[in-house]
Amino acid sequence: MNLPVILILAGAVLAFGLLVVLLGGPSAGKAKTRRLAMVKDRHAASTEAVVAAQMRKTIQSVGGTTTLTSLMPRREEMEKRLRRTGKGWTLSQYMFASMGLFVVVTGGMLAMRAPLVMAGLIGLLLSLGLPYLVVGRAIKKRVAKFNTRFPDAIDLLVRGLRSGLPVTETFQIVSQELPGPVGEEFKGVIERIRIGNTMEAALQESAVMLGTPEFQFFCITIQIQRETGGNLAETLSNLSDVLRKRAQMKLKIRAMSSEAKASAYIVGALPFFVFGVVWSMNPTYLAGFFTEQRLIVTGIGGLIWMSIGAGIMAKMISFEI
Repeated sequence: MNLPVILILAGAVLAFGLLVVLLGGPSAGKAKTRRLAMVKDRHAASTEAVVAAQMRKTIQSVGGTTTLTSLMPRREEMEKRLRRTGKGWTLSQYMFASMGLFVVVTGGMLAMRAPLVMAGLIGLLLSLGLPYLVVGRAIKKRVAKFNTRFPDAIDLLVRGLRSGLPVTETFQIVSQELPGPVGEEFKGVIERIRIGNTMEAALQESAVMLGTPEFQFFCITIQIQRETGGNLAETLSNLSDVLRKRAQMKLKIRAMSSEAKASAYIVGALPFFVFGVVWSMNPTYLAGFFTEQRLIVTGIGGLIWMSIGAGIMAKMISFEI
């Protein structure tokens, strides 16, 4: 059995194991044991039991940091990105998925008799870029869903305030009535307020997690009203109208720039498409790009210039509202 077949089999086994880990979910038995321990600690009367519970929590928090994830640079930023997806993904799952993708892609390229350097570069590029793009797409999708329903949440807040309810009660109503990211974020705000955080701090934490100007406008409106007073219902009603007009303007800009985006995608993908077609027809014709030093430098320079051009086109079709 040759090396490419061994790599393919190893990649298939690793991919199957990753699917089991990613889709299997948490263990019900371990969750039950943790809940029983928490109940026991909550009702412990002696000082020794309290100290033991605190030590157990400390050990669990330290032990939860694996050596693999601690080696990752900017770990806090990556964990924040994973939390923003709302999927419950962990950093360990993300890293194992990246490594499994590298093994599968590299083994597949070697099985197709690709050069080792080419297989390694493509495997490294996909293993680093594809999971990052998937996480970014999940964040973008969740934020888009939040922005779509957020004006409805503000309207619900306005109706609650005009009926005489306090602000925290209207937050509770929004968390119960609106499903999806809007309800989840307002539920998190309510939970943080209940454990002792101020309303401004609870809202600001959600604003940092979402990273959207729309929710930041809402936080600033609440903070200014609590400091200076005034009719909060009227202010939020005006904010809802502004956010709806902002969303309409974004849709108009998206429609007007769709042709330029399509052209940019075609121009950017054409060299890679031609390279793949020529490689499939005559691999020896392009083999020098992975063996000869001058062609390697030329290829890297071409990729750099294409990246610069793609960045310029992205800036040209990006508009701030």
